[in-house]
Amino acid sequence: MAFATNGHGSEPEFVGKVFAFIFPMAAGHINPSLPVARTLVAAGHVVHYLCREQMREAIEDTGARFHADVEVERELFNGRSPDTFGALFSLAKEHGLLGISLMELRAMLRHVQVELQLPGLLRWLGEIGAQGVMYDPIFCPEAAYGARLLGLESVALLTIAGPGAMEPTEAGFMKVFGLTREGVAERTSNFEPGHAAVARLRATYGLDLDESSASRPVGYMDILSFSCMTLVTTSEKLQEPMSRELAEAYRAAAVRFDFVGPLLDGAGAKRAAAHRFNVDEASDHRAEDIDVADLVRRAKGAGRRVVLVSMGTVVTGDSPEHGWDGRRTASDGTRRGLCGRELCHAAWQGAFDALGEERAEDGAFLVVALGPQKDPLGAIMPPPNAVCRPVLQQVDILRAGVDVFVTHAGQNSFMEGLAAGAALVCCPSFADQPVNARRAENLGLGLQVPRPEPQPGDEAAAAAAYRADVARALGRVLREPGFMAAARECAADLARAPGVPRAAEWMVAAASRPAGALASSGKEPPAIPEVAAHKLVHGGA
Repeated sequence: MAFATNGHGSEPEFVGKVFAFIFPMAAGHINPSLPVARTLVAAGHVVHYLCREQMREAIEDTGARFHADVEVERELFNGRSPDTFGALFSLAKEHGLLGISLMELRAMLRHVQVELQLPGLLRWLGEIGAQGVMYDPIFCPEAAYGARLLGLESVALLTIAGPGAMEPTEAGFMKVFGLTREGVAERTSNFEPGHAAVARLRATYGLDLDESSASRPVGYMDILSFSCMTLVTTSEKLQEPMSRELAEAYRAAAVRFDFVGPLLDGAGAKRAAAHRFNVDEASDHRAEDIDVADLVRRAKGAGRRVVLVSMGTVVTGDSPEHGWDGRRTASDGTRRGLCGRELCHAAWQGAFDALGEERAEDGAFLVVALGPQKDPLGAIMPPPNAVCRPVLQQVDILRAGVDVFVTHAGQNSFMEGLAAGAALVCCPSFADQPVNARRAENLGLGLQVPRPEPQPGDEAAAAAAYRADVARALGRVLREPGFMAAARECAADLARAPGVPRAAEWMVAAASRPAGALASSGKEPPAIPEVAAHKLVHGGA
């Protein structure tokens, strides 16, 4: 904490810090930051968020101040359409790159976009008087660059199963899109606008940027070397192990990790949920008409099993690649596989097949999160013992007593379920979700139902098989007590993680360094006194 004398020789007065939190329109990435912001605000600090309008309500519920990235980063967004990754698809159209995979687009246009983001970001950081920065390193690398240029410390919040999870995540994307690492690297190296953007960033700002991704270990995130600490929202036990090469690369770059565990908010706290760009087409999900957590407690009191089903915010949203009507773009430019709607309908029906009853008071109590689409169930008729809502207070419901969580296995939901002691049925879709699903199965915490990848014309058969697989997995996890016992043991382990208080300590420590003290050429930040006494765990040590 910072204090200043009042000039009269009495007790020093508390002087709060000013923090910038920079996060994308991705619920699983921003939600772990919200309790940290709430804790800092409650302690008398000021937190400013740079994010998308759809996240405003959850952000302002913490007491933080909301700023729209589309208004701040005018050089990027003027004349371009915002998307999850900034204005990536508009930039792709400008550069004649439509029809190639998302993974290639992100690699090729990364520095092109950063160059357009930095002017507005630097203005904003100066205007709010930021003293420390927390950011998402997967979606918002510009935050760490901006902090470095202003001599501020930044703290990365890594919302996947540790730095080691990037390697299998990248490999999974490559497989789905029919790509090779060498092919993506070659295409990126031949993209002249990317090289030109890097040259201008070096000349204008003196940024030390590395373009040679092919020479780095698979899964290496170079942006982490710009931050004094990377907080990881899992435990040492649950992290995906790093390869020897990856661990050595991070050691050489003086990148440090602290496994703080799940960052969970208090009861009743608002969370980011909807993942739609077109808010006019979304269902009204601003408030629940019933207290579902209370219904769960009543069901548990009556001796019933409780099952929560949530396929996440992305597949129920309107992402063109992974959303409700989205199909993946293959290497040949064609769209294929199941869309989010087909995937969700099959999973929901699988749960209804396994546990549906004719009376509301019979059997297990089913709770289903539907997402923001209008009429998401379509022709599906839920059984009487199921409650289905567009959005749910997931953490509150899990804490009320969920036995089995049918989840997409995104890192945020994955950790929330395990922290509550729920056994898992993992229905992963993309990114790090298959990594978490395999981890859950290997540790005996539940079962996974891999996403089907049908050939064109085989979608209906694949959805029917997926529906049956979900029903079988759910029935088995409920029948076999070993899954729930392992989940309870895992919850006890996670309860010992340092969590939100430690993350807040890191932010105060980072902001306590004098502005401009960080040398732009230095890679190893000195120890930060407020947190230095804690054991800082390196995943590869």
